[in-house]
Order: sequence, then structure tokens, then C-alpha cells
Amino acid sequence: MAPLTTLDELLYRLRKSGPPESKAAALPAPQVSTMATGSGVASPIPEVDTSAPGNATTIAPEENIGEKILHEIMEKTHLSAYVIILIAIGICLLFLCICCCCLKRWCKRRRKEGKKGIKGAIDLKGVQLLGSSYKEKVQPDMEDLQDNMEANEGDEESAKSEIKLGRLQYKLDYDFNNSNLAVTVIQAEDLPGMDMSGTSDPYVKVYLLPEKKKKYETKVHRKTLNPVFNETFNFKVAFSEYAAKTLVFAIFDFDRFSKHDQIGEVKVPLSTVDLAQTIEEWRDLTSVEGEQGQDNKLGDICFSLRYVPTAGKLTVVILEAKNLKKMDVGGLSDPYVKIAIMMNGKRIKKKKTSIKKCTLNPYFNESFSFEIPFEQIQKVNLVVTVVDYDRIGTSEPIGKVLLGCNATGTELRHWMDMLASPRRPIAQWHSLKDPLDGADN
Repeated sequence: MAPLTTLDELLYRLRKSGPPESKAAALPAPQVSTMATGSGVASPIPEVDTSAPGNATTIAPEENIGEKILHEIMEKTHLSAYVIILIAIGICLLFLCICCCCLKRWCKRRRKEGKKGIKGAIDLKGVQLLGSSYKEKVQPDMEDLQDNMEANEGDEESAKSEIKLGRLQYKLDYDFNNSNLAVTVIQAEDLPGMDMSGTSDPYVKVYLLPEKKKKYETKVHRKTLNPVFNETFNFKVAFSEYAAKTLVFAIFDFDRFSKHDQIGEVKVPLSTVDLAQTIEEWRDLTSVEGEQGQDNKLGDICFSLRYVPTAGKLTVVILEAKNLKKMDVGGLSDPYVKIAIMMNGKRIKKKKTSIKKCTLNPYFNESFSFEIPFEQIQKVNLVVTVVDYDRIGTSEPIGKVLLGCNATGTELRHWMDMLASPRRPIAQWHSLKDPLDGADN
């Protein structure tokens, strides 16, 4: 049967070498093949019709592309089919793993961006509501002021008298023989709450104007608005001079970590008092604004605040300062500004401007940015300090401004205007106050 095998191989090569159409055309009508017999006579062998159903074909099936590629790889790599298939499966699995990781990271990034956008929108509304609520507490809207202005024009004096700072009881006893004035601070009542808890830690300073040579202080009474002192202090005052003196009772709220806030004062011109008899009376406390504020003027500073809740970014632009206190011998100063972010009494961030030489009215126009998340903006304080630079000695602070949710007055107003107007710079002038004792320069 060797000739049959040779014929099959020949047919397989012919079909493989040419297209199906050419093969069909090249093959004539059924031909008769000869097969050698044992007697040497070639006997005809009919070709089997491959198209007729039920007839077994002897032509080898055509290999598909996959098998062809597999055979080529086997010939080049000298590896078995199973090894090549395993390698292909491994490569496919590795590719799928890489695709899954990339898809997972993309989904995670999209999820974070979505959360950030939602959180930013919520923070923006929250910060506007927070700022508006504090603005109402610090200062009413201008529309309300205009509506009530005409109705209250005649009641301005009564409105001023409604601001009560409390009252003080004292006693005066003058000894003509020893030229001694005994001043007794008895008690105070209805004092305003200066601390966040709604109470105060009051004490009283007693001194005589105009010289202020001797100052006495009572003990501090903790967390009370109606302290009882009962402390007596003696001043040597000649009878011929007492008419030119003014006795001052200044009530302060004690603060361990910052400057003591003055609640109010009582001024008693001795020329209006009959010292021939013992005087014991109540007096209402008055505001300390006016003369004392003019005497202790440290200067003013203008800066703007801008906060972006979605990015958690606070921008402070130091614009200018004016009428600064003279710190140098020549009557000028070398000022620069320090900006510090405080939290829980600790400084967490700080920056400073350039130094302006020999001026009391410096112009800076310098911008500084701080990263402060919205969750912390209500917990931090902004401290702006003007410092006089000294090349040889230690630089001395001229004055400071403290802003934050714990501030008061114009400082609190400025902070809440910033929160109520996110992304907008809010500029304002501030009067400098005495710097903290022990502040770094």
C-alpha cells in the first residue's frame, strides 16, 4: 500500500500549494490510477469521490491557522505543545491581572474625586452659614441699621446708657494729720463676662493721675461677676495737692496666657470730693476707649484674608501699616510683620515679611498662604505681629492683632466676613494691641 500513501501525499501537497479554485480546475474528470500488483501488471484503481456522502475520504484534512502557528513555535523553540500552551495561558492571566489593577485604581481615583467634590460643596455652604451666623452676633446687617436709624434717632443717648459694664463700690477716708488718703475697694457687681464660659476673673488697679507713680492691685477673684474685695490702699497726698489729683479704679479680667482685658474704669476727681468726711458710694463703670487709647497708640495695620474651603487654603496679604510706634533712637523703626497660625496655644505655622528700613508707615503688599482644612478653621487663631528689627540686639514687637473664632470686636468681624465670603479677599484696618509677654521675635 505504499503507492497509495505516495498518492495521498501528492494530493495533499497539490491542495496545499494552490487555491481551492485552481485545485478544482486542475483536477480533470475522474481518472483511473494504476496500482502495481504482484504480477507486475498495473491494475486501475478508481479515485474515491470525496463529495459523495458516506464515502470515506483518504485525503488528509487541512490544518487550521492555530495548529500551523503552534507547529512553527514548536520548531523554533524546541518545546512541547503542552509547555507552549501553559506559557500562553500564563501570559493571558498576567495581562488580565494588569488590566484589573489599572481598572481598580481608576475607579478608586474617580470615587475620591467624587467625594472631594461633594465634600467641597458641603463645606462651602457650611462655611457661609457659619460666617453669617457670627456676623449677626458681632454686627447687625446694614439694612436693619437703616430701618431702625430713623426710629431710634431720638434715643441715641438712652441706647448708649444701655451698654452696662457693671458698677463699683468704694470708700475714701482722708487723714489730715498724716496727709494720708485711705482708699478701700469694697466690691463690684453686674460685671460683663469676658471669658468664653460667660464669667470673668476680675481684679482692680488703683492709682492716682497724673503721675501714676504708685499702682495698687487687689487679689484676683476667679469666675465671678460680683466680686467682693474689701481691700484698702494708702496714698500719701498733701492737702494742698489733692485737688489736682484724680483717683482711678481700673477693673481688669485676668488671663494667664495673654494680655489682661480691661473691663472698665471709674475716675474720681478729688476736687469734687469733700474729704472732711468719709465717702462711701457706688459708681458705674465707664468704657476705657478715648484718652487711654490715644496715649497707648501703637499704630494700625491693613491686611486682607481669603479662605477657600474646598482647597483648605488661607491666604493673608499684608498690605501696609501706618503711625507705628517709634522704637529706634532716631525716632523711626525698621518694621516687619510676622504671621503665625496658633492651635491650642501652640504655634503650628509661621511666616514673615521683608524688613522696611527707617519708616513708621511701611508698605508691604506681600502674600502668604497656609494649608488649613475646614475642619480646623474654627480651632485656629491668626496672630499678626508688627516687629521692629534690630541688627545688634533683640527685635522688639510693636503690637499685634489676634483673629479667629475666639476673637472679639473688629477682629472677630473680619474673620467671620472672610468665612461668609469664601474665595473673596476681605481687607480691613486694625489697631495694634500690646504684644504678648515672652513672644518670640
